[in-house]
Amino acid sequence: MSSQKSVIIKHVKKRAEEGGHGGSWKVAYADFVTAMMAFFLLMWLITMVAPEKRARVATYFKHFSIYEKSGSSFMDKNAAILNETGGEISVPKEFSKGMKKEVTREELKEHLRSGMEKQLADVKDQVIVEVFEGGVRIQLVDKEGREIFPLGSAEPTPIARKIFKVITGSIKDVPNKIAIEGHTDALTYSSSRYTNWELSTERASAARKELEEYGLDPDRLARVSGFAATEPLIKGNPSDPRNRRISIILQYPTGNR
Repeated sequence: MSSQKSVIIKHVKKRAEEGGHGGSWKVAYADFVTAMMAFFLLMWLITMVAPEKRARVATYFKHFSIYEKSGSSFMDKNAAILNETGGEISVPKEFSKGMKKEVTREELKEHLRSGMEKQLADVKDQVIVEVFEGGVRIQLVDKEGREIFPLGSAEPTPIARKIFKVITGSIKDVPNKIAIEGHTDALTYSSSRYTNWELSTERASAARKELEEYGLDPDRLARVSGFAATEPLIKGNPSDPRNRRISIILQYPTGNR
């Protein structure tokens, strides 16, 4: 009797993802690379945005709540803006470009004075905010050992740049037209080719460039002029260093208080 061998057929199902240890890691890796590319693109875009706009974005997410209809808009002109030390300056609604309420000269003076005193505590004796018939005047005055400009130069010192930056942050959302004036002391030059007239005018123009660099709209400028030593701050001593100064005037129409 012949022995019969039984044939056993085994069906093996081969899973496609098992080839080459599977392909799911490729999807995860692609997602990771895409996320990293988006992250670095976001970082690059943030560095290209002006500091005040970055602050508005930060303020938006800081105050956003999912329990409310929406957070505060980061494009709101009343959002906090950063100063040079990283602090925040709150700009009241009435000082925005689209203000509905007319701000008096005294109110504007107080707003500017209180804001700058906090940010310029170490040099506040060199910043004078005052009301006069034509508007509100901010004066940056020289001091021995702490000059706004080196003697005979129209290049702002680091102290001056700091003050200009803070002033710009305080006035750039105020709609008033602006005049910039340069003033010198009565010390004269040995050469008649370069006088205090040229120096005061160049310093006023240098101040204009600083304000524009920090965000002031050039269309708000009414005039930039130099007065040499004709209008001393310390009238009894024309050579007093405080006579060397820059005046930034926020103009008011005649008759407005």
